[in-house]
Amino acid sequence: MKAQIIQIGNSQGIRIPKAVLEETNISGEVELEITSDGILIKNIKKPRGDWDATFKSLAEIDDDLSVRETSTDFAKKEWQW
Repeated sequence: MKAQIIQIGNSQGIRIPKAVLEETNISGEVELEITSDGILIKNIKKPRGDWDATFKSLAEIDDDLSVRETSTDFAKKEWQW
């Protein structure tokens, strides 16, 4: 796929087709990495970035089993509820 570098104010940029953005799930802030072949555009992986979706899906099915399953022997013996 070809694209052209265009003038954007005092800078230059590239238009990325919507289909490419949707297929790669790239949005918002990205990381640019310089390689020997050019520029690599990467999504920024945020730590725990998928936790909201996971907690929402667990709440929808009223499931806290995964939280209970992570209990340690220490927690089972030492904590009183």
